[in-house]
Amino acid sequence: MMLPFDRRSLGSTLLVVTFLAGSAQSQGGAIPSGHKNPTFTEPTPHRVYQRDATGKADIPLVLDGESKDVKILSIEGSPRSRLRDGKILGVPTGGPYNAVVNYVSNDVHGQVTIGPFFVGDLWVLAGQSNMEGVGNLVDVTPSYDQVMLLGMDGTWGEAKEPLHWLVDSPDPVHSGDPNTREARSTEQHKNRTKGAGLGLPFGVVMAGNTGVPVGLVACAHGGTSMEGWSPAKKDQGGKSLYGSMLRQVKLAGGKVKGVLWYQGESDANPAAAEIFLQKFTELISAVRSDFNQPHLPFYYVQIGRFAKAGDPASWNKVQDLQRKIPETILNTAVVSVLDLELDDGIHVGTAGLKRLGTRLARIALRELFGQEGGTTPTLDRVYKGQGNSLVVKFRNVNVGPAAAQDDPLALDQPGLANMSLLVNSDRTAIEVARQISGLMPRRHIAGFSLRKQDGTEYPLIYEAMVGSANDSVILKLDRSLPNDEKLFLWYGWGYDPYCNLADYADMAVPMFGPISLDELK
Repeated sequence: MMLPFDRRSLGSTLLVVTFLAGSAQSQGGAIPSGHKNPTFTEPTPHRVYQRDATGKADIPLVLDGESKDVKILSIEGSPRSRLRDGKILGVPTGGPYNAVVNYVSNDVHGQVTIGPFFVGDLWVLAGQSNMEGVGNLVDVTPSYDQVMLLGMDGTWGEAKEPLHWLVDSPDPVHSGDPNTREARSTEQHKNRTKGAGLGLPFGVVMAGNTGVPVGLVACAHGGTSMEGWSPAKKDQGGKSLYGSMLRQVKLAGGKVKGVLWYQGESDANPAAAEIFLQKFTELISAVRSDFNQPHLPFYYVQIGRFAKAGDPASWNKVQDLQRKIPETILNTAVVSVLDLELDDGIHVGTAGLKRLGTRLARIALRELFGQEGGTTPTLDRVYKGQGNSLVVKFRNVNVGPAAAQDDPLALDQPGLANMSLLVNSDRTAIEVARQISGLMPRRHIAGFSLRKQDGTEYPLIYEAMVGSANDSVILKLDRSLPNDEKLFLWYGWGYDPYCNLADYADMAVPMFGPISLDELK
């Protein structure tokens, strides 16, 4: 089983770069008082440069405007790289790198160090509040020396919670009135108690399991809708969410490894839900076009629970549309949060965000790195079982070693192989998890219901349990399906259902429904 991360110290590699000023006439001599080393705008400290398909990056070597008449002659040392057109060519995946620059300027010899910087993968964090992060800042994922952040203020640094500081963005779509921004920023940096998200857990798992440094690009904003993220508004620049995201990506270098997206709560109303699928597919297409990456991975989260009353039809509609998108759009994947705890009425809690980040990482590790990783178990079909029962078969179920079906832990504890256990390197929990296969818990599964067309529950199910194949759930009914009633199967109906079905890799089953049972009668 994949561990959440393998903390390692990769050290620091020195790139030795030699400069010679065009006006230099002599060698040696003491550095005169008042002499300043040349400064560089690139490589940017703490920046992760997106590697290419060969695992390398060409890194700009750029002197600032005050460093005049300096010519780059050569680069030597490890890793072996070449200079051309003001770039360090072919820097391999890894870091932190520090470039030691030896130079001569006006007959003065000196040395300056640039760094640290990395070559790895960039991931965009976009969407609304559950991506921005509203988890309590308690027991957060610690920073990791291979995960960096391009913050909303446009600067690179080590990624640490909270990742998103809307008030510090130069873009008014995020930070609001520029005249009050500084005061608001000072206050928020003093008193913030919420802000944990899924981005840092994702990055730590990715970097730890691949050895590839990760750069996170913060772009999310709570309470935003698909209309607010409309690509048609990109020409508004920092006055639009999409335009601001494009600016951030350009600042990060213009190419990324993939996009992580969590949004849809603001569109779970009758009017917006009707056009949600169109808006979402247009967004994915526009992102790929504007990034000039037609096959860019786009991994997202199905909206989860909302502790409120009322008609959930639009909420459930958005969820089911999100579930189906990977069936028609390549290089997309969805993960579920139905089983995760909340830190308030609508936001996934910090402990759950650690598991959620790992779920997204499992997708990326499998799809992009060929590791075991994981897939999201999704509905395949429903058919009649023996006696009065229905069989709900799933595909993409993560199956481990043979199930220990007489182990009470295997029977009663859902999601045993979850992030909250693994992040603490609980070896006992890991060993127990390795004995479990397929869907779990094995019995007393919650979240399934049979309902009429108007959403009224039709009480027939008295037990739900995993079948012998470990990729199916048996719904036991207390009588046969009625012939005079049109019924639908749901998993996760409503705003705030209790659902606990996941699999060996702690990949939860997404909400689905309504599934007509007419043909089964």
